Amino acid sequence: MSACRFAFEKIQYIYTPFLQNKTYICGLRKVTHHLKMNMNKIQTLLLFALSLSFLSFDLPFGWVKAGSMKDSYEMGIDKNAGQDGKNAATIKSIDANIKGFGSLMQSCLADKFLVSRIRLTGYMKSKDVTEWAGLWVEVRQEGVEQALSFDNMYNRSVKGTTDWQKYEIVVDVPPKASIISYGALLSGNGQIWFDKLTIEIVDSTVPTTGNGNDYPLPQREPLNLDFEK
Repeated sequence: MSACRFAFEKIQYIYTPFLQNKTYICGLRKVTHHLKMNMNKIQTLLLFALSLSFLSFDLPFGWVKAGSMKDSYEMGIDKNAGQDGKNAATIKSIDANIKGFGSLMQSCLADKFLVSRIRLTGYMKSKDVTEWAGLWVEVRQEGVEQALSFDNMYNRSVKGTTDWQKYEIVVDVPPKASIISYGALLSGNGQIWFDKLTIEIVDSTVPTTGNGNDYPLPQREPLNLDFEK
């Protein structure tokens, strides 16, 4: 008898009683069924995770997530979603019935803008905003809780579904200012996109927005010392 045939008969001798046992066969079928179900669950979870990776947005360089409910929103770059087909930033709710807000923001030193009136200009569109959204600017002095200047467009906010529109915020930057923060926010549910933000110094003929954001700013340098103007 060859070694291969002997090995086959040995295996057949060991496993034949199990294969003829109905209880064993039923148990084997149950195990196989559960394995298939678990594999289906694993495949579903993997597909779900993959879909989330496509839906999530990358944070733009220099920007951070903030807000009382920042983890209830996806924030970042929505590629090719801008007015001209280029990138735009977006904030999108991912939880139901959000009681709070999320913001995509950044801060910079106020040095360049001290004793000046500044204007933040940007474009925004919205989809199904349940509460409100807007651009915002805050001017602060380091170590002081109360903001020196602040406007978040609350009294002229974006709501519902809107197309691209231009929005402006104008505030003063007093001599004691140290930090300027700015960005966009979404309160409640929905989605907003914003793009083409600029910050520039404007003269005193441009009125401030919001409340209490204009100061009697001192002159930056002596002028009209010969009284010819």
